[in-house]
Parts: sequence; structure tokens; C-alpha cells
Amino acid sequence: MPRKKAADETNVRENFWRTAKRAARHIPFMEDVVAAYYVALDRDTPLRARGILLAALGYFVLPADTIPDFLIGVGFTDDIAVLTAAITAVRAHMKPAHKLAAREALARD
Repeated sequence: MPRKKAADETNVRENFWRTAKRAARHIPFMEDVVAAYYVALDRDTPLRARGILLAALGYFVLPADTIPDFLIGVGFTDDIAVLTAAITAVRAHMKPAHKLAAREALARD
């Protein structure tokens, strides 16, 4: 895996859950976002799809992006757009096991 993708994966692994919990009430398709996290970390997912998702999830976990996440009401709108595009692009790689893992993770929290 190229160095950039490895750095993206590390950043996503370290910051995803903290950001996801904060964003959960703002993102109506949070189950798909969490499933995308599992798709991105799945070594059986093609490298191109993993790269797309890691870039989108990396953007999601950045606290200071185009529209800062702390702005109530609009802070996650840019994140939603990026995540929607990425999930749409790689939806074929989202397996039932990823969706199940997402449902279980969201049920725990």
C-alpha cells in the first residue's frame, strides 16, 4: 500500500469513532458510513475502492475541513457530500458482513 494510503488508514483508524459519535445525529445514513469504514479496512476490498473510502473517511475525521464541523447545522454538510459520493462509487464492494458489523457497532454505542 502506498505511503499516503497507509497514513490515511492510520488517521481514519485513530479518529473515526470519535468523529462518528459526534456526527451521528447529523448524518442520516450513518449506518452506511460505518459500513464504509469496515469496507475500507477490509483487505479483500480492491485497492482503488479502499483508497476512495480512506480519502473520504479521512476528510470526515478532519476537524478543520471546508466547512468546520463545529458549525451547528452546517458543519457536516461538506462531509455528507464527500461521503455520499464515495459510498456511491464503491457500493458494489459493501458486503452484508460490512452492513451487519455497522449495525452491531451502532447498537453498542
